[in-house]
Amino acid sequence: MSKNAKIRDEARAITAKPPAVILCEPQLGENIGTAARAMANFGLVDLRIVNPRDGWPSEKARAAASRADHVIDKVQVFDSVEAAIADLQFVFATTARSREVPKPVRGPDEAAKKAVELGETGSATGYLFGRERWGLNNEEVALADEIVTLPVDPDFASLNIAQAVLVCSYEWRKTASSGALPFILDEEEHPPAKKEDVLRLFEHLEGALDKATFFRPPERRPHMVRTLRNIFQKAELTEQEVRALRGVVASLEKRETRARKEKAEKNSDS
Repeated sequence: MSKNAKIRDEARAITAKPPAVILCEPQLGENIGTAARAMANFGLVDLRIVNPRDGWPSEKARAAASRADHVIDKVQVFDSVEAAIADLQFVFATTARSREVPKPVRGPDEAAKKAVELGETGSATGYLFGRERWGLNNEEVALADEIVTLPVDPDFASLNIAQAVLVCSYEWRKTASSGALPFILDEEEHPPAKKEDVLRLFEHLEGALDKATFFRPPERRPHMVRTLRNIFQKAELTEQEVRALRGVVASLEKRETRARKEKAEKNSDS
């Protein structure tokens, strides 16, 4: 198994129960679909809708979900927020403005940490999102255990539903997976270049630059060579990159390739 295959398996190995996402009276099927897509990006699958304005199912939602069909296919529709959260044990209400309802307020990272901690014990959690135009009312916020708000500009605090879902989903997965990425640079597939090969690249490049009279005035050559070498040393070149750069230098030298040489010899014989 390659290193990246192992990393992908580790990134999938999340033990915390994912939270549900509850959309309260969404107006547009497109917003439902893009919210489903955001959920799928970060491994959330439990999407619940309370009284969607245009009904359900929605072809616009499916199209906007961009192949997140496994989320769309499992959507549950409810007549009230109370029914949508009935089986959950802890609910976050998302809002961009201060409320009269006295509840603990968390940022999305803090909320994610708590959701993961609860999910690790098997507790069912959820994020409640409000309407596109005015969000959640105070009665709906009162049904939640805590409030989640994002560090937005107070003068332009309104987010699209899918944007808010994406931020919360991202923070949850980052916490649940300890920030595991789906892939990294695999040095076994892209080994770093040997110093011997890097030095040959330097000599090749500097020789080509000498022919092109790049080093002017001549007394500046040592300083300019050090500068060029330092630039390439910082790049931490791989074997493949060194070969590519050698090819670039050869091309700039206008070396005649084997194919061209053979063609020229054939033409001269004829």
